Amino acid sequence: MKPLALLRPSTISSSPSHSHSIQKPHLQIPRFRVSCSSTRSEQIKSERKEYRPGVIDDLLLNSFRQKLAQEVGLDSEKPGYDGMIELANALLMKGKTNSDTRDAAIRILASFFPPLVLNLFRTLISPIAEGKLAAVMVARVTALTCQWLMGTCEVNSVDLPDGSSCQSGVFVERCKFLEESKCVGVCINTCRIPTQTFFKDYMGIPLLMEPNFSDYSCQFKFGVLPPLPEDDTILKEPCLEICPTSRRRKEIARNSNMDHCPKT
Repeated sequence: MKPLALLRPSTISSSPSHSHSIQKPHLQIPRFRVSCSSTRSEQIKSERKEYRPGVIDDLLLNSFRQKLAQEVGLDSEKPGYDGMIELANALLMKGKTNSDTRDAAIRILASFFPPLVLNLFRTLISPIAEGKLAAVMVARVTALTCQWLMGTCEVNSVDLPDGSSCQSGVFVERCKFLEESKCVGVCINTCRIPTQTFFKDYMGIPLLMEPNFSDYSCQFKFGVLPPLPEDDTILKEPCLEICPTSRRRKEIARNSNMDHCPKT
């Protein structure tokens, strides 16, 4: 692989957002149990916590980065997380269409699991309890294994289409991937839509991800279908003010009568 040299501006810090405290006992229960009720969920505010990566997190980061480099065909000279972000931007720019970028991201996600495991989970686990068991399971696994990528996150209760609420949500206090990439297009095309598609098509679990581009938080809702593209307001989000190519994209948007990020 040839070194990849992409320019990135210096990180501009923003004020921390108010986060949400979720019932921690559910994260400490070793067995997976569906916990649903007919009442609507409530969000609780608390102090923000910082996540410190460990050895396993470093292994996951390195593996994810290697798979990104394989898709891009180049590697970054920057170490660690910074190099991964550079590769994510390169993946977005490499795709001739947004579909190309999303398909590449889905391939990366699927490569972390043996095909047989995905097939068995979709066939045997996902149908149990109308999908609620699988939704609760993956919410816990996501919160436990993906903080190296997103930052501090916790399982929380979300409202399901049947009117009940269930502990199948994951609230990301301040998504590190979004904050470091500084790009709505990178968030949507290399993370949000590929992740929603992967869980639905490969594991049989509907997923709605709701990123907040003001405070960089993100709400995962396992067991909830995302809206149709024409009804998805996230796809109409404008470029972030801190986006590395924000000015150029805004000029493109003015010339083409667009009011949203051209990369979405």
